[in-house]
Amino acid sequence: MSPLREPSLGEWACLGILEEASAHGWAVARRLGREGDIGRIWHLSRPLTYRALEQLTERGWVRPVGEEPGDGGPNRVILAVTRTGRSQLRRWLTTPVVHLRDLRGELLLKLVFSARCGVDPSAMIVAQRTLVDEQARGLAEAASEDGSDLVTLWRIESTAAARRFLDRLPTPSS
Repeated sequence: MSPLREPSLGEWACLGILEEASAHGWAVARRLGREGDIGRIWHLSRPLTYRALEQLTERGWVRPVGEEPGDGGPNRVILAVTRTGRSQLRRWLTTPVVHLRDLRGELLLKLVFSARCGVDPSAMIVAQRTLVDEQARGLAEAASEDGSDLVTLWRIESTAAARRFLDRLPTPSS
């Protein structure tokens, strides 16, 4: 694993789940399944969940803190977030999403985990609005007169929807 590689969204999701409460991999995978509370925002298969947990352990962001009996199998290792992991999660939660294509899943995860972990998302939301506005201006300048560039048209509409969503979020009092 390259130490310079940014963690995957799956790793961030696992870290957010573990920040809420220590858990074993099976419990994390269940929450990231299609029917799980986090999986309905962004889902991850069980094998990829276990891989993400391994990578978080290698980074030193989570660590084993105990075991509990498995259901008819080996003991399950309970994982908890380390101080470094907590710090990294808070940094991620307060950083706006750069790419419009990543906005839906990543922004929703950040908002949900911010609320559950007691992190104020206000500054991130303001920064996200600014970024979306900049992207909207750039797309408007790039748009063809006749609207024939379907990709740009899609991006313009997606950016407008993102802005409407952000406008519905609570704003910090000024």
